[in-house]
Order: sequence, then C-alpha cells, then structure tokens
Amino acid sequence: MIIDCGTCVAQHTNACDDCIVSALVGPAGIIELANEERAAIDAMSSVGLVSPIRLVLPQQGASAS
Repeated sequence: MIIDCGTCVAQHTNACDDCIVSALVGPAGIIELANEERAAIDAMSSVGLVSPIRLVLPQQGASAS
C-alpha cells in the first residue's frame, strides 16, 4: 500500500494531525507499507497504542460544488 499525503482530502486537518503516517513521515509524506506493516499498525491502533491511518481519498467522479 502506498500512502501519499498529497492525495488525502484530510490533509492539513485535525485528522491529519492524528494520523500515524504524519507521525512517521510528516504531513506531506509518502510511505509504502507492506501488508504485514499495515496489519501491525491496524492492530496497534485498535488497542490505542498508535494513531490509525486516517487516509481519505477523493471519491472517483465527484464534482466540486
């Protein structure tokens, strides 16, 4: 999984401030996670040890209004 903060619609919001990706690489970062790494982050965040991945991708075909 490749996470590019530049594509996240939550960039520069409170969600971004509480995202594990921002903690690892900064709010404008790009990170590639193997399935095992993603599973580890999900497991740790489910019990409150780290913040979750808060990536929010824009909807395909959504128009700006």
